[in-house]
Parts: sequence; C-alpha cells; structure tokens
Amino acid sequence: MFRLRCVNSCLRRLLHGGTVNRDQVLDQLQVCLAEDHVFDVVGKNKAKLTVNHVSCAVGMLWQFQRDKPQLLRTVDLIKSHPQFLTLRVLAENKIALMDDSMLVDILYSFLRLNVDPHDSLVQQLVSEAWLRIDRFPMASLSKFAICLSDQHLQQSPLMGRITSIVDQRLSSMDDARVLTTLMISTSSLVSPRLRDALINRADLLLDTMNPSQYNNPRRVVQFLRNIKYSHRPLLEKCNQILLCNIPRLDAENISIIMGLYQSLQFNNCDFRLAVKQRLIELIDSSTDPFSFTKLFVALAPMASQEIREGLENTAFLLADELSAHQALAIAEALEEIQSRNLSLLNKIASVIQRNLHVYKPVEVARITQALYLFQYQNPELFTKLRNILVNFLQHSVFPYEVTMLTRVLSMLPCPRLDEAVTSRVEAVVTQCNLNDLNTISFAIAKWVRNDPSYRHNTPSKYVRLLQTLNRCGHERLQTADRLDLVLEELRYVSGEWFEEMLLEETMVMLQRMMDQINWTNVPELSLFLTRMNHLCPPLMDRIASVAIKDIDKIHYSATYATLLPFSVLNYDPAQADELYDACIQRFTPHISSFDPHLLVLLAYSLAVADCFPEELVREIFSIDFLGKLDSQLETLPDALNMRTRLRLMELNRAVCLECPEFQVPWFHERYCQQLQKKGNGVVSSVQQQIHKMLGEVLGGINCVRAAVFTPYFYTVDFECILDTHLQPLPYSTPSTLQISDRGKVHWGTSSTENIMDELPPGAQRVAVDFLDSKCFCKNSHHMKGEALMRKRHLEILGYRVVQIPHYEWNSMELSTQDAWKEYLKKKIFRELSS
Repeated sequence: MFRLRCVNSCLRRLLHGGTVNRDQVLDQLQVCLAEDHVFDVVGKNKAKLTVNHVSCAVGMLWQFQRDKPQLLRTVDLIKSHPQFLTLRVLAENKIALMDDSMLVDILYSFLRLNVDPHDSLVQQLVSEAWLRIDRFPMASLSKFAICLSDQHLQQSPLMGRITSIVDQRLSSMDDARVLTTLMISTSSLVSPRLRDALINRADLLLDTMNPSQYNNPRRVVQFLRNIKYSHRPLLEKCNQILLCNIPRLDAENISIIMGLYQSLQFNNCDFRLAVKQRLIELIDSSTDPFSFTKLFVALAPMASQEIREGLENTAFLLADELSAHQALAIAEALEEIQSRNLSLLNKIASVIQRNLHVYKPVEVARITQALYLFQYQNPELFTKLRNILVNFLQHSVFPYEVTMLTRVLSMLPCPRLDEAVTSRVEAVVTQCNLNDLNTISFAIAKWVRNDPSYRHNTPSKYVRLLQTLNRCGHERLQTADRLDLVLEELRYVSGEWFEEMLLEETMVMLQRMMDQINWTNVPELSLFLTRMNHLCPPLMDRIASVAIKDIDKIHYSATYATLLPFSVLNYDPAQADELYDACIQRFTPHISSFDPHLLVLLAYSLAVADCFPEELVREIFSIDFLGKLDSQLETLPDALNMRTRLRLMELNRAVCLECPEFQVPWFHERYCQQLQKKGNGVVSSVQQQIHKMLGEVLGGINCVRAAVFTPYFYTVDFECILDTHLQPLPYSTPSTLQISDRGKVHWGTSSTENIMDELPPGAQRVAVDFLDSKCFCKNSHHMKGEALMRKRHLEILGYRVVQIPHYEWNSMELSTQDAWKEYLKKKIFRELSS
C-alpha cells in the first residue's frame, strides 16, 4: 500500500511537471484558426517568442493564405499589420538560431507573403542559406531554389551552385516532387549532359510515384518548355499521367498545361478531347473572374459555336470585374477565335484602356497586336498604345523586348518614324539572334513602304539599319559553332530578307557543321530545309544516312518531319529505298498511337513520293479512324483543321488513282464542289497571254478550253484535243475570259462538271499547265514533288501533260510573239509526237 501511494505521488509530480514544461505559446499558435488569432498570440507574447514561435507563426500565416482562393487572399492586410513587422524583426534577429529546414521555410513563407526581395530580412536569410547550402537536405534545397526563382535569380552564381549540387546528388534523388521542382529552377543553367541525366531520372521517378500527383508531370513538361526541348517519349509519359487526372484538374491547371503543350508544339488528340469535355463540365462552376478567364482561354478556341456564344455572354456580364491581366487574356482569346462580338470587345477594350498604366512592355505589345489583328476601330486607344510602346522601346535594353515592341509598332499606321526608335533598334541589333534579326527586318520593310519619302528614295536611316542587320546576320552565321543552337534560332525564320541576304550563307554554315547532324536534330533540320524550299543534296544525303543508321532512336512520330524534305523537294538520295523502308518500319507498329491529323499528313507526304504503305492506307480509311479524326478536327485551330481536311482529300484522290487495288472509295465529291464554289478563279496576266497564244497556235480559240475540271477535281490550266494526226479538234462550247465588276479577270467556261467528254478514236487529250515559281525549289529549276504527283495523276486520267515552266516562258529567249508561239508549237506538237 505504501509503495502504491509513492507511485501515485511520483506520477502526479511528473504529470504536473510535464504540464509546466509544455510550450504554451506554441500550443496557442497551433490552434489558431485565422490570421487575426495568430497576430493576437504574437502581440500578447512578444517577450517570450522564440525562433520556433516565429517560424510557426509565419508558416501559419502563409498556410491560411494558400488555402484561400486567389480572389479572397489578403496578403496586403497581413503585411500592413503591426505584428507582422514584429515577426520580421524577430526573424531577422534570430537567423543564427534557425536550423537548415526552418531557415528555408521562413524565407519561403516571407516571399510568398510578398516581402520585398530587397528587404534586409530576405537578404540576410539568403546570405545565411548560401553559407549552409552544401549541407541542405534535397527537400530544403528544392524549396530554396524556388525562393531564388521568386527573386529572378535563376542565372545567379547561387543557382549555379544548386545546379552543381543537383548534378552530384542526382542518382540518389527518389522524390519526384523535389526533383521536378529543381529541374524547373535550374533549367536555364543545365548543360546538355545534365539535361539528359535529369530527363532519365525524371522518367524513372514518374514510373514509381503516386499517379494522382499530377503536378510532377506538369513540372516536367514545364522544364522541357523552359529548355525548348521536345522529348517525345517523356512528353507522352507525362501526358498519360495527366490524362488519368483530368477529372481532378481545374480550369487553371488545364490552361497551364495546354499553354505548355502549345509552346512545345505537342498535340495529343486524346488529351484535347478529354480536356474539352472536362472544361465543358466546369462551365457552371466557373463564375468568378479568375476561374472563368482560365476557362475561356482554354475552352473557347476548341468549343462549338453554341458554347462559344455562351462563353462570350458570360464574359460580357463579368467584363467590369476583370483585372487588367484577365482582360488581356480574354482579348487574345477573342482574337484567336476571330470573334465578331463587338459589344464584348468594346467592354474588354475599356477595361484595358483604364488599366494601361499597370501593363509591362511585352503585355502592351500583346494588347496592341490582339486589337490590331481584330481590326478594332478606336484611333484614340491606338494612339495611346503607340505612345506607350515608343516610350517603352526607348528605355528597353532587352533584345527580345525591343524586337517585340518594334514588330508591333510596325503594325500601326505612322506618317513618320521617330529617330529615337531606329536609334534604339540599332543599338541592340548586335545582341539579337537570327530570329530577332529576321523579325526586325519585317518591321523595317513596313516602315520603308509607309514612309512618305519612299517614292523618291529609301531614307538613309533605313538603309543604315538594314546594313547593320545584314552585317550582324552574317557575323552570327560565320561565328556559329553549335548546330542545335543555330537550328533553335532558325525555327521560325522566313521572309524575303532572310532568303535574299542570309539563306546561302546559312547553307554554307550548315554544311560546315555537317558532322554535328545526329538523330536528335535530324527532324528539326529537315523541317528547316522544307520550309526554306531549298534543295541541298549534301545535307539531305547526310540526313538520310543518319536516319537510316539511327532510325530506332528517332521517335516514330518524327519520321514525318524526317521524310518531308525528300518528298516535298522531290529528292532521292542514293539510299532512298532504304530510307523510306526504315522509316515505314519504324512508324508502322505505332500507327494507332499517332495523332489522327499527323497520320494524315504523314500518309500524304508519302503519297507525294509515290509511296503507299498498305497498312497505313487501310488504317486511315477505316471508319473508326475517320470518326476519331472528325472528333479531333473540332478541337484544332482553324488553319490546321482546313489543312488536314485538304490533305485527306488529296490523299483520298491519290489512293483512288494510284492504288485502285486497295478499293478505297472516293468520298470527297461534295467537299471538292464546296472548294470549287469558294475558289476565286482569278487569272494571272501570264495565263491570259498563254490562252490567247494557244488559240492562235491551235487554229482558233474554240480549240482550247481553260480551267477545266477533271474527275477527282484537278483543275487543268488549258486543255486541247488532238486527233491521230496531231491536228486540234474544236470544242462546241469554248471557254472565254470574263471581267468581274471589280476589274478582275476570271475564266468563264462551260466545263464546270468534272465529266470528260468521249474522245474520237485515236485522239488524245492534252493538258497544258503553267508552272509558276511555287512548283520549283527556290535555288534551282528542280521540280517539287507535288507538281510531279499532279503530272502522274493527270496521265492516269488519260491526259498527255505539257508543262510550261515559268523560267522558260519568262526567259530572254522568248521575248517576242513569234518566239512564244514557236515555243508552244514545239511543246505541244514535237514533244507529243516524240
């Protein structure tokens, strides 16, 4: 009994002592339910607050804010509270007492609560973190990297140190969240070797993580976007995880992911269809300006007309509540969908106009571009925008910013350009890449045309600027030594200035770096050659040999880009059969994984090269595939939609004509009739001239027909019929030239049906086609693949085809009426008789 009483007494003392030793301030903080409660505890216990209390209080303040919707956050109120200043002072005085994790957590929370990066507290915390950085656990290192990114220190020596630590510890990282966060933070500093190692590690961890954690694959996609590297296998793995999480995604996350995909030019049919359905489900719950803006931007471009109208009606009702940046996002989406809702646009424009003072330079440029492309009529607003753009341009030192401002300024009407603008442009062009130089050349060309003195001579300021552009472009090409970087700069380059001033030099540079062509850059180089329409056999031979050697490393979808220049430019390398066979074997097992529109484009490019893999053709013309294609086309931008439909028709025609054994039906009759009605039928002066001459050569205008529609809807420029003795046979209803009300010349012909008249025995139908410059490679008289395919098809339809190249018709040798007539006689009679 005595012993029992002693035990009870000891227990009471221990329990009482435990109660006394508990941290009552910490207990009070941990049960707080709102920011005011936290500040009350801090105010009542200022003298007692330890480093643990400060850490807990600051962390809870951010936790309360993070849990609120964006619109309901009260960060400014928190920052202005007297006790927040108390926490800042205490935190700065107790930095030495913080452990590593606490140090980073406090820095992170203060930055999230919008404490200025130049504040002494933040500076002290960053300095202390730098001293300890080598011993940070990876989770703390990851969070610290986010803090540096928040302060725009992505390229600082400190971030360089973090990148080095990541490189050293990469093999031991097993947390996908930590890794993907570090990948984004260090993306501007990773080398190609570290990039590949990060991709491999991320690929491994995505397989082992919880698939519901969709932010991890989203961050991987963001990393790929940051480094401008479209790694298809990893993108597809991320896409599969994101697809499984569609029901959990809100409009904001969907909008972010779609923006990343667009930057990487990554299209996935299944994702777009699933996202479209998910966004439609979110319409009713997206009623606040923030969530609705995200929904509108993501859904409007791929929604039906009915849904678009509903979205526009809601946007009109919410317009006055939109922030400056939300109004900008809506304006850009309206321009993308080519909306004609003038009432909505006026409301959005008024929101923009009263917020012009808050926009950054690039945002003002985006506003101006959207409103200009919209053909919005508001001279007063455009004058304000122009003045703001000029002011920003005069003070900008960033090449990309100067380039964008210059391009947008050139869109706006201006009687005379400020000297300060050209001086600013000239000052930065030496730092510009090839794409920026090309963009500036477009702007200068517009300014020259719009300058009142242009009729007399080109003003010297433009001449000087163009000379500087030319010099900088040539220097950049001559000093380039990394093919991948050059191809990145050339990705969107086009236009007269580049083709006339730099294209030849570019080809010399590419051949100089031919040993750097490998399986990773073959698709990009192939696309560049195709876009430039430039035939360069040494480069294409190298592409072919690399593709054949490393075809298993090239992503199956990249076979389209790889083969494109060979089919479009009609070039057969020495290993042509081997190249096509290798690519066909590479993509055939993955046919069902292709995006439908890309498979159509691939099949068409092969058809141009007279190649029709049976498995591919049968897949495309199956009912299931065509249904899936129809669904996808509804979500694609209008230009890509129309291009895909046209290529499907042309593929259908090619298969019907060249592969009748596949028994694919011709199902584009109505589509072609609609195209025929929309066609403007305008005739060039050269075609009028040839038509008249053919009439004289053939013995009368009634012996030639113009703009004749064939079966499968080819349009033949001119048609005539020769009997067995090569004598022209007259038509009963000859074609005529008609002048429209607007003064344009059109063909008038009775041959509007694509039904061919019966020929007399022994007679032959002759198609005379004028081949303009688009039918040839730009650097030679080498005929392109589509012109040859057309000739093949017309011959299958029973025509003898006579082609008149533009360079022959417009040559010095054919400068008289008699010379032209003799040329036509030779083409029609001698070539056909041989």
